[in-house]
Amino acid sequence: MADFLTAAEAARRLGVKPATLYAYVSRGVLTRSPAADGRTSLFSTDEVERLARRGRPRRPAGVADITVESAITELTADSLRFRGLDVTRLAVSRAFEEVAGLLWTGDFPSAGEPWQARPAALAAGRAAQAALPAGALPLERLQVIVPAMAATDPLRLQLDQSAVVAAGRNIIAGMVDCLPPVAGESPGGSVAGRLWTRLCDHRASPGLLRATSAALVLLADHELAASTLAARAAASVRADPYAVVATGLGAVSGALHGGASLGAEALMAAASGPDDVPRVVAELLRRGEKVPGFGHFVYRGGDPRATVLLDLVRRAAPKSGQLAVAEAVLAEVRHKSLPEPNIDFALATLARVAGMVRGAGEAMFAVSRTAGWVAHALEAYTGPGPLRPRAVYTGRPAAGGA
Repeated sequence: MADFLTAAEAARRLGVKPATLYAYVSRGVLTRSPAADGRTSLFSTDEVERLARRGRPRRPAGVADITVESAITELTADSLRFRGLDVTRLAVSRAFEEVAGLLWTGDFPSAGEPWQARPAALAAGRAAQAALPAGALPLERLQVIVPAMAATDPLRLQLDQSAVVAAGRNIIAGMVDCLPPVAGESPGGSVAGRLWTRLCDHRASPGLLRATSAALVLLADHELAASTLAARAAASVRADPYAVVATGLGAVSGALHGGASLGAEALMAAASGPDDVPRVVAELLRRGEKVPGFGHFVYRGGDPRATVLLDLVRRAAPKSGQLAVAEAVLAEVRHKSLPEPNIDFALATLARVAGMVRGAGEAMFAVSRTAGWVAHALEAYTGPGPLRPRAVYTGRPAAGGA
């Protein structure tokens, strides 16, 4: 018996579709090994046979299985790759704009001018968010900025690749530049640098700006997370890129998704210092609440994105009081044998150490993930048609005849 099976052979042995086979990989049920050519997927014959004898794995309670073939992101139990490239390496070697280009086209773009939104889009987006109350969170402002910008683009329903890529740059630049500046205007430069001026009232240190740039790369896509599934469903019916992003923004605000970093920010803000952390964590647990920013459905052994981002923050600000609070939270959670930190906790740590405004983590998440939503839109625009999951009816039986 051969040591390895191809994807087609493994799927045939298990009696499933190839898309389901890769869903098993995402859930940690099967291990995928790349062949020598780097493109072909191989699966251990012994592992496939054990699974075949055991039967199809049951889904965890409350988790639906929807599989879509995609060439954008590969997600396994301990790694994340964009177009075959390890994201933890991209985060420390490439700018966000380069990684967005990779997601959109499959190649890194050549160096060009900084991304800029059209003047009409900026005027509309700024006016829309200015009408919100002064205490509105950055994500709430982004949710009104994008639809306002859409109304200024008469060609938004042109869905060929070059037009959608241009729209993606316009949307991301506009999202950032329409937010009210906290540290003065920043008319040019990188997306990370301009976003900093919208979230922080002082100049960025080189190390913390590097961490912010890395965070944008790490968060740019994560396969079919809830917001991406929603965005991809919108794109599958040929909604324009602005509508796709607006759909994603609606879903990403959920407390179990992009909004999780806000809970982790609140956790750290509630502690007066490192010594106060055990009290804060104990009160959460006493109320029957989970500690926000810990545990992940896919990364059972720890979120590799969190490891990279936390290390960058530690190197950038080793003497930070807020970093000491974050380290105390990590120590307390590990003392209680709770799950490892995820990217939401790392994002909240960056926001607190940098002294960013409340809700900064959500804003970084949303701006970054827009790149992934546009990438999935590009793929869906060339797909067969509507993404239409079916429901299993569990309601009242049909009434009999009168």
